[in-house]
Amino acid sequence: MPELPEVETVRRGLEPAMSGVRIDRLEVRRPDLRFAFPDRFAERVSGRTIVGLGRRAKYLLADLDDGEVLVMHLGMSGSFRTERQDVADVPGHFHHARSKAAAHDHVVFHLSGGATVTYNDPRRFGYMLLVPRAELAEHAMFRDLGVEPVGNTLDAAYLEDAFRGRFTPLKAALLDQRIIAGLGNIYVCEALHRSGLSPRREAGTLSPARPRKVAGARATQLVTAIREVIAEAIEAGGSSLRDHIQADGSLGYFQHTFRVYDREGEPCPTPGCAGTVRRIVQSGRSTFYCPRCQR
Repeated sequence: MPELPEVETVRRGLEPAMSGVRIDRLEVRRPDLRFAFPDRFAERVSGRTIVGLGRRAKYLLADLDDGEVLVMHLGMSGSFRTERQDVADVPGHFHHARSKAAAHDHVVFHLSGGATVTYNDPRRFGYMLLVPRAELAEHAMFRDLGVEPVGNTLDAAYLEDAFRGRFTPLKAALLDQRIIAGLGNIYVCEALHRSGLSPRREAGTLSPARPRKVAGARATQLVTAIREVIAEAIEAGGSSLRDHIQADGSLGYFQHTFRVYDREGEPCPTPGCAGTVRRIVQSGRSTFYCPRCQR
């Protein structure tokens, strides 16, 4: 499933084509994706102007001029393709031909000016909702989401408070969307390696028994690592694993700088460490880490 950097990369790729633009016509080619489309979906969206394109966790949010928000989730294999009549596609360094099979082009935004944005989803695990902006924060998809891993809300003190008393493995705690929204398997593995913390460590060991004025070194290192990994991945255009691809058809670069993810059996890249990257399974997901330098 695309993680936060991939979704943010898609948002940035779509913004020039969609933000401030009227949707002349919405073409819906099937009745549902993972869920049924909203009632009168095409009718309610057609003619509306997108006043802003945002993101919350792994959701794309298109604010419409009637006060509703078009919520879009990419699921496992969803992607967008932008096409303009007067602009030729420019391939990225890692150009990859995107699927254009009509059977997988499920939603087409026909925009003012002649551009189109097509949502393609072979597995159909993505979905689209319409939610009034005033009700978005309390919607079932959003009300329990934790803080974003970018910005100043996530800090070491917050992490210590959130993990205090938890016996769950640190990796599982970081994947809990109620604590930090948008983190996924890839970037948790990478952040834990950078911070020198084992994915097996109990989450509560990052927190003192009682709150203190200055956060501890472990929590500080982990927060710094999370921010750095997410920022670098966004800058690189995400990680092009399996189905992820940017809106212009090019692939992300960050997979080429993975330290441990999918590097089982390779030497640990930490300077001075003679360890080997190991793969274990936690809660049904592959975890990659160095048991020598991650404690």
